[in-house]
Amino acid sequence: MTEVKQALPDQSGKLISQLKSDDGFHLPNQSEETWVEVIRQMDRVYGELVQSQIALEEKNAELESAQEFIGSVVSSMTDLLIVCDTDGLIQQVNDALLRLTGLNAEMLVGQPLTEVLKGRDDEIQNRFQHHLRSNETFHDCEVLLRKQANPIPLSLNCSIRHDSHGEPAGLVLIGRPVGELQQAYRELDEALRNFEKAQKHLVSSEKMAALGRLVAGVAHELNNPISFVFGNMYALKSYGEKITRYLNAINDGTSQDTLTTMRQELQIDRIAQDILPLVDGTLEGAERVSDIVQDLRRFSGNQVEPAETFAVEPVIQTAINWVLRGSKDKPDVTVSCPPGLMVDAKKGHIHQILVNLLQNALDALSATPKALIRIDVEATDDAVVIDVSDNGPGIPEDALDQIFEPFFTTKPIGKGTGLGLYVSYRMADELGGHLSAVTLPEGGARLRLAMPTASGRDAT
Repeated sequence: MTEVKQALPDQSGKLISQLKSDDGFHLPNQSEETWVEVIRQMDRVYGELVQSQIALEEKNAELESAQEFIGSVVSSMTDLLIVCDTDGLIQQVNDALLRLTGLNAEMLVGQPLTEVLKGRDDEIQNRFQHHLRSNETFHDCEVLLRKQANPIPLSLNCSIRHDSHGEPAGLVLIGRPVGELQQAYRELDEALRNFEKAQKHLVSSEKMAALGRLVAGVAHELNNPISFVFGNMYALKSYGEKITRYLNAINDGTSQDTLTTMRQELQIDRIAQDILPLVDGTLEGAERVSDIVQDLRRFSGNQVEPAETFAVEPVIQTAINWVLRGSKDKPDVTVSCPPGLMVDAKKGHIHQILVNLLQNALDALSATPKALIRIDVEATDDAVVIDVSDNGPGIPEDALDQIFEPFFTTKPIGKGTGLGLYVSYRMADELGGHLSAVTLPEGGARLRLAMPTASGRDAT
C-alpha cells in the first residue's frame, strides 16, 4: 500500500509532462495548477482509502480472533447451550447438545424452540411458553429434549440476551441432563454423610481421649463410694451373723437369763440402732456409684440425651474432682454459684464442657506460680452464664479466632488433640447457647458458656 501511495505523485508528474509535450498542446498556468490540485486531492483520497482498508483488515482480524475464542468456549462447555431469537427460533447450539442427541446443527438451527423442548406436563409447558413469549428468565425448569427416539430430561436455566441497544434479542438457555444432576446430588449426599460420620467419629474419639486423661480422677471418684459400700457390707455381714445367733437361741428355747447375757455380749441393742444408718449409707454409696456411671455414660456415649432439670453446682464440683484428681500440681479453685440454682438442659453436655474448659485451664497453668482457676455462675431471667477463668499466660491474639476450630492447638505436639474446645463449642450450640473466649486485661483467659433458660428459649 505504501509503495502505491508513494508512486502516485510520480504518476501525476508524468501526466503533466505529457500535457506539455511537443504536440503543440499547452495548458495555461492556471489550468495546470488546477490539474495538479485535482491530482493531489485524488492522492489524499486514495491514501485515506488505503488507511481505511488497513483498519478494516485489523478489525476483521480482531473479529475473527474473538469469534474463535467464543467458539472455543462454547464448544468446550459441558453444559448444553441453546440460543434463540425473540420468535423462539433456534439460532445456535453447542457441541455438548449435539453429542448428547447425536444430531447435527443443521437439524436444529431454525427450528422453533418449543418443537425441540417440551415441558413434562401442561403446567410446565404453559410456564415455559409464557417465559419464552415474555422474554423472562427462569431457573431449574425441567423439560424434555425431543429430537430423538427417547426424550432426554433436562434441567434448564434461562437468561435474556440483549442487543447493542439494550433491547431483548432472544434467550440463552443452559442446562444439563437431569440424570447427571441426580448423580451429582447423590455424590454430594454421600460425601456429606461421610463427613458427618467422620465428624461423629472425631467427637467420640475426643471424648475417649478426654476420658483417658481423667481416669485417675474418675477412679478416685468411684473408689470412695465403693470403699464405703464394702466397709458397710462387712459390718452388716457381722451384724447379720450376731442377729442370726441370737434368733436361733430364741427359737431353741434358751432361758431368759442366757438370752439376756447373749444380748449384751452380741451387742444386739447397738446393732438395732446402727443397722438402719448402715443400710442408708450403703444405699447412698451405691447411688453415688450409679450417678458416676451415668456421668461416664453421658461423657463417653453416643446416645441421644434428653434434657433434665438439675442443680448446677454439683455438676461443677464433679467436673472439678474429675480434672484435679489426676493432676500432680493442683491449682486453687474457687466456685461462685447462686445456691440451689437449677437449670433445664442436657446434664452430660454441660458436664463435658466444664471438664474440657477446666482441663484447658489446667494445661495453661502448668508453668504459672500460684495458679488459680475461678468458676463464676450468673443467672438471669433468660440465661445462665458460666465463666471459667485462670491467671495463666492468656490466649495469643492471633489464636482467638481459631481456638474453636478442629485440630487447632497451641500446645506442643503430643500434648493436645485440638478437639476439646471444638467439641465443647458444638455441644454449647446443641444446648442453644454459645461458647466464647477472651484474654483478660489483668492476664489469663476466660472461657464463657452462655446458655438460655427455659424462658429464654421460649422467648426466641
